[in-house]
Amino acid sequence: MSDLDKARWQSDLALIADAAKEAGAVAFSFFNQSPEVWWKNEDRSPVSAADFAANKTLETILRKARPDYGWLSEETEDAADRLSRETLFIVDPIDGTRAFLGGQKVWCVSVAVVHRGRPVAGVLYAPALEELYEAIEGGVALKNGVPLIVSAAGPEEISRLAIGEDVLKTLPPEFRDRVRREKYIPSLAYRIAMVADGRLEGTFVKGNSHDWDLAAADLILACAGGGLVDLAGKPVVYNLANVTHEALCAASEPRLTEFLAAFTGRRDS
Repeated sequence: MSDLDKARWQSDLALIADAAKEAGAVAFSFFNQSPEVWWKNEDRSPVSAADFAANKTLETILRKARPDYGWLSEETEDAADRLSRETLFIVDPIDGTRAFLGGQKVWCVSVAVVHRGRPVAGVLYAPALEELYEAIEGGVALKNGVPLIVSAAGPEEISRLAIGEDVLKTLPPEFRDRVRREKYIPSLAYRIAMVADGRLEGTFVKGNSHDWDLAAADLILACAGGGLVDLAGKPVVYNLANVTHEALCAASEPRLTEFLAAFTGRRDS
């Protein structure tokens, strides 16, 4: 990466961090205040007045600052012109809306800058937890300004995994016996961040995640020494016509091969 690109992404990181904090403050003003809720027809997932308000804040700040960038948000109608942009913002104004509406603190604002299909700057802001994760391509991942590093646990140790019980029971017994299953974590982006900061060794991501769930967390994990890949071991490509993804694995780099072998060898019956 050239010095010019590094300076560009660093400037973008400062921009999206400020925007995420502003959007997080907007969302937090609705937290535990019973905001109005609607239900999406395609998957019956909830969206609230808080999601829309935070999305408006992000869109106003970011599109004004970078009018030449494309835009992809969970809460904005998709526009095909994003496919012609080399660089775009990919955002989720509240990742973990169900948790937000239930008064749980594990939700976050997710904002990424994606260039040529891969994230180059990413921020996760969890206002209720007072946590800010950030990273740029080629840099060090930070949590509240402190460098992050993935777990150093080796294959012989117990693996802390965020994984559904239905998936866990299909894994090879010799692998399953060394797993401590973590309780459900409602925000996918935050769950991946937990791998980045060493609280988990990995997580299995079922099919049907989206660009906005993943892009910022993907970069943060990579900069902390981990990886987010499909079950063939390939990195996620963003800003394609289809923004929905098949099953994925997020893990510390030393454990990726081990976890992928277990997940791809699982019995689906």
